[in-house]
Amino acid sequence: MQKVVLHIFGLALMAIASHSAPRLPLESYTLDNGMRIILHEDHSTPMVAAVTLFRVGSKDELPGKTGFAHLFEHLMFKGSANLPDGLMDRILEEGGGWSNAFTTQDHTVYQNMAAANFLEAMLWMDGDRYARLLEVFDLSKLDNQRDVVRNERRQGVDNVPYGQAPIIAQEMLWPKDHGYHWDTIGYHEDLQAASVDDVKAFYRKYYVPNNATMVIAGDFDPKAARAWVQKYIAWIPRAAEPNRPKYSRPKPIPEEGRVVKTDKVQVPRVYLEWRAPASFSADEPALDLAAHILARGKTSRLYKRLVYDDKIAQDVQAFNSSAEIGGQFEIVATAKPGVAPEKLIAAISEELKRFDESAPSPAELEQAQNSREAGFLTGLESSLQRAIVIAFYDALAGNPNYLEQDLARYRNVTLRDVQGAVKNWLKPDARIVMIFNPEEAK
Repeated sequence: MQKVVLHIFGLALMAIASHSAPRLPLESYTLDNGMRIILHEDHSTPMVAAVTLFRVGSKDELPGKTGFAHLFEHLMFKGSANLPDGLMDRILEEGGGWSNAFTTQDHTVYQNMAAANFLEAMLWMDGDRYARLLEVFDLSKLDNQRDVVRNERRQGVDNVPYGQAPIIAQEMLWPKDHGYHWDTIGYHEDLQAASVDDVKAFYRKYYVPNNATMVIAGDFDPKAARAWVQKYIAWIPRAAEPNRPKYSRPKPIPEEGRVVKTDKVQVPRVYLEWRAPASFSADEPALDLAAHILARGKTSRLYKRLVYDDKIAQDVQAFNSSAEIGGQFEIVATAKPGVAPEKLIAAISEELKRFDESAPSPAELEQAQNSREAGFLTGLESSLQRAIVIAFYDALAGNPNYLEQDLARYRNVTLRDVQGAVKNWLKPDARIVMIFNPEEAK
């Protein structure tokens, strides 16, 4: 495996140096039932991945009925008509593999990974659970899994230092009736109130073949894969196109919003949050690179200012997270003991103002471009990760073979593009500021 990783890392460096894109040979087609099938053959390791992306996420839920998309991320592993609970894990473990899933605001992605000779078994299992989950679904399964999800929220959000920050940020950035307002995990009260009929209706609406893309990547025979897809997946009936909620990008935040919270933490932390551009929109690459220039690595502007020079922060990070309708840009800084949060906010605001006054240097932009591209390309070392990226290209860019264009849009970003993106999106009067302070000692 080490040789494979080193080989792909070498290809990544060669691609950066030559401004070429590594080739991802693909074959794509659409079944009669509407499911998109994409085959990516790669015999570098004797493993194969089967990834299915359903175009359903938390934004497709309704107020009062949140958390359903994430709930199915769990229910999909609890058995179907011919696949008893636990059998899937045992089969994949025999093949040195595993299964998993994740949910975003826009999508739910199911992943299988195993030895190459287990591909037929994976497709059989996927076909059964995608089509026949409800045949064995009942109140006991719902009660069991909603308790699991509620406990997951307690462990990952409610009882974690600063854990409420992402929830509060979403609620403040997006209007109450917008699909991005609530977190993917949903609200306790909504999950508790959900009925079996509510959950079944959500499944029947969104878990249909014409709302999905399946990517098979790795060591397999394309002819055999096509035959197995036809046998185990193509029979699933097409359904009506989901009549999902429609959302537009809301108007800019009219003024800075602030919230101050206390938590069981040792030192203050500040969060600065902005609405950001959607995935594959014109400003997305420039704002991604701005995040690198601002706070990725110890030579970045904010790290040098807050951690090295002023010595007021223990750490600082910046992220640009894009989604289908819009995105979220955030800067997070943890104060050193005794430092007031307002000092961090003032220093961050001053560094952002520098972007308004002058563009970053050519060296800063080149370093950000190379760092981002190297990280992205080395992240494609596994066939599983390539399958996930290909599925997202198909769903969001409308083209599974988008890799070369994706790399080009980052390579073509100019200094003026980065400066303009920061100026247009990261305005001081269009942001949310959250301050988390330590609770007072009792």
